[in-house]
Amino acid sequence: MEEYQPGDIVEVETPKGLAYVQLTHTHPSYPPVVKFLSGPYKSRPENVTVLATEESPMAMVPLSGVLKKLGLKHSRVENVEIPRGERKFPTFRMPIRGKKGEIIYWWFWDGQGLTFSTELMETQEKLPMREVMSSDRFLEQLVADAR
Repeated sequence: MEEYQPGDIVEVETPKGLAYVQLTHTHPSYPPVVKFLSGPYKSRPENVTVLATEESPMAMVPLSGVLKKLGLKHSRVENVEIPRGERKFPTFRMPIRGKKGEIIYWWFWDGQGLTFSTELMETQEKLPMREVMSSDRFLEQLVADAR
């Protein structure tokens, strides 16, 4: 099973075309952080590295294991520098719920520590959820922008 490093752009053959992810961060206790690049495409874009400069959804994904489980052909296309604004480990959000399922407050995890807030600000709504993405959800996100 191939292991990927931060900066690696991985091409994945899906039923809807070629999709791309970039592994952006690793953590000793959690799966790698993966950025979902725009796509999929009928053929490889001329300059796939440009995709990594765009703002895109992120998630914690055991990438090699998920790709193996899904049986999707994949390969490392290139290793490119993580954009300057994304080099710091991303902050993830997680709702803490009461007995009735209502959100009582939010935890924010930056890879090192936790903070919390009872209100979710507009900028925090865009933060990725602190969860390990399933293989089915990974495939959904991979082809979400099908052209």
